[in-house]
Amino acid sequence: MNYQKLDAALATALNDVQNSEEPSLTVFIHTEPILGSAATAVLESLGVSGVTSGKDIFTATVSANAISQLSEQPWVKYLKRSQQLRLGNQSKSLGSFSV
Repeated sequence: MNYQKLDAALATALNDVQNSEEPSLTVFIHTEPILGSAATAVLESLGVSGVTSGKDIFTATVSANAISQLSEQPWVKYLKRSQQLRLGNQSKSLGSFSV
């Protein structure tokens, strides 16, 4: 695995994976802008949809083994973990304002 291509959140999440074959991590895959047919085939075999020429960022839910495989590809620039966003201060309710 080429850890230089992984962001810190993804590298940390890999430590918590129980089954390295189960697609459990949602990632952004940043690639070279022009992919050859072999690269397209690899992405599609991992379940990445919408692989088209000229596109260089893909989202997929993949296994730890797939992340390892992707990190070794020369056409992959880096892999970033996708995390669910939350609105800040969700626990605070909006109070009434008076003038």
